[in-house]
Amino acid sequence: MRSSAARIAGIISIIAGIVFIVAGAATWALITSNLADQNITVADDSPMLAGDDVNGPFSAFAEAQIINEHALDATGGKTYAELGGEVRAAEEAGDTALAEELQGQRTTVTNASFLRASLFTSVVSYGVAALVVGLGVLWVLVAWALTSLGRSTVPAYAATDRRVNA
Repeated sequence: MRSSAARIAGIISIIAGIVFIVAGAATWALITSNLADQNITVADDSPMLAGDDVNGPFSAFAEAQIINEHALDATGGKTYAELGGEVRAAEEAGDTALAEELQGQRTTVTNASFLRASLFTSVVSYGVAALVVGLGVLWVLVAWALTSLGRSTVPAYAATDRRVNA
């Protein structure tokens, strides 16, 4: 009876593991397809994967990193919050031209942040997809072990009883 329960649990677990593997692979393919549809290329001045199409976790990460560098270069290394303070100071001083220029830089940083967040979401999604595939493989291996237990035809006590009676 125990062996049939182990075997049934093993079969159900194998099915679950296969579902995990298929779901993770499908998610990976969907992310790749959506990234590729955007026709993004890693900037030529990127220290990693320059010129590569953004269609995977490493190219998405590389492009997110170089976007941040470009945004900081455009603002002289100032962040969104720092620029906000400078915009207010320029407005209070009556320098509307400077305030508009700084607000333009602030908009650039905002757009860069949104782009980076989108790319990092893809990177995290790739990680989750890989995790699900890995868990599916692990699940199948454990299930295989369970079904192996369920295949034993001679209970352990029967073998012991024969030795005692011999």
